[in-house]
Order: sequence, then C-alpha cells, then structure tokens
Amino acid sequence: MNLTSQYIQQSRALLDTIEAQSQAIQQAADWFSQTILAGRMVHLFGSGHSRIMVEEMWPRYGSFPGFNPIVELSLSFHNLVVGANGQRQAMFLENVPGLAQRILRNYDLSNLDSALIISSSGCNVVPIEMAELFQQQGVKVVALITKQHAEKSTSKRADGKKLSDFADLILDTGAPVGDAMITVPGLDTPVAPGSTVGGAVVVNCIKAETAQRLTEAGHPPNVLSAANVVGSERAVTLFESAYDEHAHRLARLYQNVGIPSYVSDQADTLTPEQL
Repeated sequence: MNLTSQYIQQSRALLDTIEAQSQAIQQAADWFSQTILAGRMVHLFGSGHSRIMVEEMWPRYGSFPGFNPIVELSLSFHNLVVGANGQRQAMFLENVPGLAQRILRNYDLSNLDSALIISSSGCNVVPIEMAELFQQQGVKVVALITKQHAEKSTSKRADGKKLSDFADLILDTGAPVGDAMITVPGLDTPVAPGSTVGGAVVVNCIKAETAQRLTEAGHPPNVLSAANVVGSERAVTLFESAYDEHAHRLARLYQNVGIPSYVSDQADTLTPEQL
C-alpha cells in the first residue's frame, strides 16, 4: 500500500472514531443552538493550528452566524515562521498565564453563551485558562482535543490541569499521539498530521446538527451560500443578512462590558441636544 492509500485509510479510521461520538456531538449542538436562539454567541477559540477549526466553523460557505471567532494573531499567525511574528514567539505566548483573562476582558459574557475550545494536546496555558474563565462565568464549555495525544502530554500549567479539566463536554479528533499518522521507510519521524482532518469533521457535524435545531425551532439560519447554488440575488441577500446578524449579535457582547460610561448608561436614541 502506498503512503497516499495509508493516509486515506488512517483518515477513514478518524471518521469511525468521530461517528462513535454522535451522542456527544448532539449534546454540543443542543447547547450551541440554545445559545444562538437566545440571541447570544458560541465563542470559538484555538491557538496555533487550532485556529483552522475556528475558521472552519464561521465564516465560510455553508456556515451561519451565531459563532464568535476569537482568533489572536499573536498566537496563530504562522506565515513568517521565523523572525518578527515568528513561530517561537507564538508558542511562547500561548503559555503565558493571564493572557486569556486579558482576551476575555473585552466581552460581556453571559451564562446563555457557550464555547468551543480547540487544542489538540489540551495542555497549553491560554486555551486551558480560556475554558476555566468561561466556566467561572457559567458558560458551557465543549473541548475539542486529540484524546490519545492529550493523555500522553504534560500540562504547561503549574497545577498540572489540562483543558479536559475545565470542559463540560469533551470531543476527540481521533488522531494518534504526536498527531502525525504516516511512517516513511528510512525516516524515523512520522509525518502527515490527522487532527485537522478529524477536527474539521467534528466541527462540521456540530454545524449541521445546530442548523437542524435552529430550523426546527422556526429560525432557519442565514447560511452563506454560493451563487451557483441559490442564485446570485439570493446569495447576496444571504451574505449581507448573515454579516449584519453577526454584527448585531457581536454588539451585545460589547454593549455593557466593563466600566459603565455615559454612553452605556443612556439609551441609543440620544439627540445632539442631550449630549
């Protein structure tokens, strides 16, 4: 069997692992749909390559508003690799205690919110603290980890706690320890990771289940759709309405954040004479 066939075979095994988690995926969709129907947002967070799963959820074709992608460029911008904004700095920053608190200081959280935190190892400080802080605010936390890899990894937190210690529900990408799935003859280090494949499948299963629940509740989502599927006019309408809805939901996350001001204390109908 060539290496391409081996990778495809390993990827099919990931799908089996994910299908076995169907009940947990349904639970995540229940929580996320309840948050969206309440007018709130499902917070998405992933540092490093876990950012890919955040962007897979929203916004892109086949996705819909209700999700708040929290993407810190300092933790996930890899393109330069070395030098300024390089990978070394990003990997250092994702283990700086207190950074998660500064990130979430920007939002007025509610116990109606929910969250999806993605971390393959579940051992880096910032994702763990994000989950911990969400739970302290009464926000339901779904953790997407790579179970085998996380169990064999050591937490970077001083108390040894991992992301799974602050999750109400744990989902597994199904990838192996170390992520890479293929052994090349003559090469002593495996290549070709699997957590992105498994993670993207999990995210899209949750997305589909959530869309079904919103539709059945009488609030079908505004799905970003291609013109060659729905026609150019409807595609534009869906595009505009989806992004407007996202803005309206996002405004609620900022409206009463932090220290009150004369702006937050007043209705949004002030006349120039009242200022």
